[in-house]
Amino acid sequence: GFWARDVGKMIGLQHPLIPVHHQYLVTSTIPEVKALKTELPVIRDLEGSYYLRQERDGLLFGPYESEEKMKLQDSWVTNGVPSGFGKELFESDLDRIMEHIETAMEMVPVLRKADIVNTIAGPITYSPDILPMVGPHQGVRNYWVAIGFGYGIIHAGGIGKYLSDWILEGEPPFDLIELDPNRYGKWTTTEFTAAKARESYGFNNIVGYPKEERFAGRPTERISGLYDLLKSECSMGFHAGWEQPHWFYKPGDETGYKPSFRRTNWFDPVSREYKQVMEKVGVIDLSPFGKFKVRGTDSVKLLDHLFANVVPKVGSTNISHMLTPRGKVYAELTVSQLHPGEFMLVTGSGSELHDLRWIEEEVMRGGYKVEIENITDEMGVLGVAGPRARQVLQKLTNEDLSDGSFKFLQSRHLKLSDIAVTAIRISYTGELGWELYHRKEDTVALYSAIMEAGQKEGIDNFGTYALNALRLEKGFRAWGAEMNCDTNPLEAGLEYFVRLNKPADFTGKQALKQIKEKGLKRRLVYLTVETDDVDPEGNESVWHNGKVIGNTTSGSFSYSAQQSLAFAYVPTELSKVGQKLEVELLGKNYPATVIQEPLVLTEPTRARLQRKGESPKM
Repeated sequence: GFWARDVGKMIGLQHPLIPVHHQYLVTSTIPEVKALKTELPVIRDLEGSYYLRQERDGLLFGPYESEEKMKLQDSWVTNGVPSGFGKELFESDLDRIMEHIETAMEMVPVLRKADIVNTIAGPITYSPDILPMVGPHQGVRNYWVAIGFGYGIIHAGGIGKYLSDWILEGEPPFDLIELDPNRYGKWTTTEFTAAKARESYGFNNIVGYPKEERFAGRPTERISGLYDLLKSECSMGFHAGWEQPHWFYKPGDETGYKPSFRRTNWFDPVSREYKQVMEKVGVIDLSPFGKFKVRGTDSVKLLDHLFANVVPKVGSTNISHMLTPRGKVYAELTVSQLHPGEFMLVTGSGSELHDLRWIEEEVMRGGYKVEIENITDEMGVLGVAGPRARQVLQKLTNEDLSDGSFKFLQSRHLKLSDIAVTAIRISYTGELGWELYHRKEDTVALYSAIMEAGQKEGIDNFGTYALNALRLEKGFRAWGAEMNCDTNPLEAGLEYFVRLNKPADFTGKQALKQIKEKGLKRRLVYLTVETDDVDPEGNESVWHNGKVIGNTTSGSFSYSAQQSLAFAYVPTELSKVGQKLEVELLGKNYPATVIQEPLVLTEPTRARLQRKGESPKM
């Protein structure tokens, strides 16, 4: 409730919460309502921005004003909740909601004649994105929250059960990552929280689009070194406080944020960026990645217990998964052993504190002698990818970047144009590429040097939309979509990264052995979908023989196959290559076919086949 912020302050936490004035009206008995044989369903009018329901023999009506008219209780944020505040209410202000009352009277004419017997104006607590914060908090032990419930008591039973199960079992009963309290951090200031709460309250009844962006409170202090340089050249997306380019503008493009359920102004520019990476070389700002250093005498032992994959050797990198005791996928990270016993762990932007909390918890529980440092905000990351990536980077260093010398999934410290970087030969594009980790203050100099060196090779920028299309064509999974706390790594097709035969008894190992023994009920499949101007995004229904049998997890247009692609979970018996299914998009079922993955082979695989004298499919 609204005391959460004050309680958090007792142990030095600043919960991003703010009380909002919410008003609703209750009428006296209305004869037409009293005469109803069954209770009126709740009405929610998006255009009028209000909800209306039956209250005994009358009606209850609650509007959500626009962000300009709504009112925050700012003084509670600066001075705390007044001591002794309990069931008291605020003074009502009908002028603020009059336009909504009039709209409701048009929709429900009996309201015109009704007497208002009660006007209630009280505090409801908002988080920046309107969603509550539920679960354990990073950075403190045994501190659990269930705060920021903008819709109040309706969630109480479900959340009480969810938290109790998690506390007792040591893992969430199902995935609610969007409610993770650790999605916020030091960047979530009071000013940001207030701006966002205004926006979220005002947007309560708007239509939500795919790839939605909301602009209040942005940018936060979390901007990469390239933000000022690139902000006018691209459409930026918001990722855990960071601004990251989604797609870039060229002369003739329709610029700006144009939301739609169908292909919109970014569709052709993303095709251009896709070609840039497949045919030449592209640069992407990956600074929002979560990054941790782990070192100490027990570091190898800790990671061997945390991860289902083996611990990489010095100078090597691998993709590893942290599993829950029940064998679900809690997180996916890239793990590099930079020096003996010193590791760098990298995770997605939205998982930074979510993953760090799990690791810290394990350190405490097992008494491991390690040091963990969160270096997310100090380190910038640039990704350079495409067939000409090596030619460009080789101009900036004396280190040998040839395939024989700097192999796929190797990591090393080197200097590029006299700037110290940790280079990892890996790319989520699936093309030849490196991720370059460096001090945030060196980002502009490093970016400029790379762009300068790549002029002859036709270098250019690309954003996260193109990255998503590239990774889907390569069959790469994404954490939070294809895998999470609702899925196990076997059904997600991650067997390659799970070493059930390694000596360490990693978390989830015994559960996975049982899952494997029993056999899988469903599998992740790879689909082509015959659509028109709409593409799957994830969470769409998959149909077979007139029944919903599964759901998509993510999707995109494939610029190489010129059709839509999607990942989906379906029953095992419907998971064979060639299986015909349907995917529902915007109320219409489109034909889909399970295909062999990947659609496009990764660069390391193509290179290996070429060495063997086989011709790889692009």
